[in-house]
Amino acid sequence: MNSLYTIADISNICSPGLLFFKDLIRRNIARSIEMAGGADRLRPHVKTHKTREIVRLALDAGIAKHKCATLAEAEMLAGCGVKDVLIAYNMVGPNCLRMARLARACPDCRFAVTADDAGAVDALSEAMAAAGRTVDVLLDLDVGQHRTGVAPGPAAAPVYERIARLPGLAPGGLHIYDGHNHQSNFVERQTAALRNLEPALALRDELLKKGLPVPRLVLGGTPTFPVYAKLHLPGMELSPGTCFVHDHGYSAKFADLAGFTPAALVLTRVISRPTATRVTLDLGTKAVASDPPAGGRCILLDVPDCVPILHNEEHFVVETPAADRFKPGDAVLAVPTHVCPTCALHQFAYVIEGGRLTEKWSIAARDRMLTI
Repeated sequence: MNSLYTIADISNICSPGLLFFKDLIRRNIARSIEMAGGADRLRPHVKTHKTREIVRLALDAGIAKHKCATLAEAEMLAGCGVKDVLIAYNMVGPNCLRMARLARACPDCRFAVTADDAGAVDALSEAMAAAGRTVDVLLDLDVGQHRTGVAPGPAAAPVYERIARLPGLAPGGLHIYDGHNHQSNFVERQTAALRNLEPALALRDELLKKGLPVPRLVLGGTPTFPVYAKLHLPGMELSPGTCFVHDHGYSAKFADLAGFTPAALVLTRVISRPTATRVTLDLGTKAVASDPPAGGRCILLDVPDCVPILHNEEHFVVETPAADRFKPGDAVLAVPTHVCPTCALHQFAYVIEGGRLTEKWSIAARDRMLTI
């Protein structure tokens, strides 16, 4: 077994079971700070791990600002003592009222959200003003992914001006996520990211000339983290998500993320050997993310020349010339290709520290609602 992932006793680990290797998580947090050039430049995204204890490890390392995608994640962050939380998601429908309730319930935390639509901004203003609270609103910019956001052109400034004049809202800056920039070659990714950033910076300058505050620029995700880490712009914040626990997908694709090590694995067990060359594991799509194409959803450690054959809800069938080495009950470690949705499939993680199982951590914010 890979020496990074040695576990002295697995007899109390049920499978399929999510494992967090605490020593590696600490190391990944330190590497994030090193790459960013300081903890104060980071606003890491918690949507990957959704776990209080990892938030506290980041706080202990000096990372004070955090980013999330759901109100439950925001509530979890505030409950951990985080004082500055960005919900990088547009508030619509009942979530406007939930945002107001969260701000009222956690007065010591400064919350921010994103927005790209005048009508949605109006609805959020009404909810926040009625609650007597204020939330920062970052203009969500579409710099090429075409998922959310307004293009940094003529339509953008009026939305930001609206945010600045409505009660219950404060102009919080610009949110610039470029999830479409995932070129394997660093120079190509850097060129594309910086080209996409130019109109956003021009918009910032326009807003400043109008006398509007633009206190922060929240830039990128994990793939463009190494790109923006080289920049030093006023108010910029770096927003990687996956780095703290990392995964096989990013390890395989981005050489410039060297120094980060997958720290969240899944322990699975053999449940059958249906043929002389096949092994069936209890690692179905309810235990490891199925959004990568079939055949590329995880890497099995210490299973030579493994070829995935079937992947169903509760079964993972592989071909291997070493099938005769395995019998029902034998344990195998799997490195997820996409760790974010993998974590959300599990109620808790078994925590391994110093090669031993030491505790369990709840994946607390996998639920959409905690108390708000």
